[in-house]
Amino acid sequence: MSFALEIESLTKSYSSGLLALDAVSLNVQAGDFFALLGPNGAGKSTLISIICSLVRKDSGKVKIFGHDIDTHFSEAKQALGVVPQEFNFNAFEKVRDILINQAGYYGMVRSEAGDRADHYLEKLGLWDKRDQASRFLSGGMKRRLMIARALVHSPKLLVLDEPTAGVDIELRRTMWDFVREINESGTTIILTTHYLEEAENLCRNVAIIRQGQIIERSAMKSLLSTVKKETFILDLDRDISQLGEVVPFEFASAGDHCIEVSIEQGQSLNTYFTELERNNVKVLSMRNKVNRLEELFVDMVGNGGKQ
Repeated sequence: MSFALEIESLTKSYSSGLLALDAVSLNVQAGDFFALLGPNGAGKSTLISIICSLVRKDSGKVKIFGHDIDTHFSEAKQALGVVPQEFNFNAFEKVRDILINQAGYYGMVRSEAGDRADHYLEKLGLWDKRDQASRFLSGGMKRRLMIARALVHSPKLLVLDEPTAGVDIELRRTMWDFVREINESGTTIILTTHYLEEAENLCRNVAIIRQGQIIERSAMKSLLSTVKKETFILDLDRDISQLGEVVPFEFASAGDHCIEVSIEQGQSLNTYFTELERNNVKVLSMRNKVNRLEELFVDMVGNGGKQ
C-alpha cells in the first residue's frame, strides 16, 4: 500500500506548556480524499504547520510520499501543495505573476511556469483577472488564486485548510467540483473544514483530533453507519395545531407547518409517513436537522471519544 502521508508518534509542545500534539500517528493512502476534523484548538493547525515545515516538531516522523521531511526536505516539499486559511500572497503583485513566481520556487523554467499558470487561471475562472493586482480580487477569487498557487507545481498531495471559509454557496460548489476533478485525476487531498456536510459528501476517510490526540480514524461510510439517532424536519400541508390527537407519535414543533421527529438506528422513517398519510396529513418536504457527521462529531468531541 502506498501512502501519501505517514505520521509516526508526532509530538509538539509550546513554551506556554500547551501539549498541542500528543504522539499522533496517522497514515493517508495515496489517491485518498481525506478529512482531518477537530474543534478549534484541537491541534489541526499545528499538525498541518509541521507537515509544511513551518513549525518544528519535538519528536516523531513525517513522510510525504516516502520522503522524510527532515532528511529529504526538497523531495517532500516538491510533492506537497498547501492552501492555508489566511491569504498570504503579495497584494500588489499581478495574479498571473503570483503563479509564475510560485512555480519558479520549485525550479520550473518560466515558459513552463507560464503554461501552468494559464491552465489553472482558466480552470479556476481567473483568466480575465490575470493582469490585475491581487488586492482587487473578491474574497472568493482570492480563495481560487490560493488553490491555483498551491497546484501550479503539480503536487501529488494537496492540503486544503478551511478553503471555503467565507465563500458563498455557489462558489463553494464550483470549488468542490474542481477539487473532486483533481482528486479523480490522482491528487491526494487532505481537507480540514468546519462545514461538516462538505466532509461527509466529499471525503472517503476521516480522522478526528481532540486535545492533540486522534480519537477516531475510519472510513467515512463506516463511521456514518454508527449514527444512533437522526432527527428529521417534516414540512406538512397544514398547521401543526390542527394535528390534535390524530398523530400517534411524539414530535416537536419546528414551526407552524413543521415538525421534528427522531428515529433510532434500525427504525424506519416510513412509519411516520404511514401514520400521517392515514390521517390525511401530507408531507411536502423533508430534511435532516443536522447532517450525520455533525451528530457524531458533537458526540465524540463532547465526550472525548467513542461511547
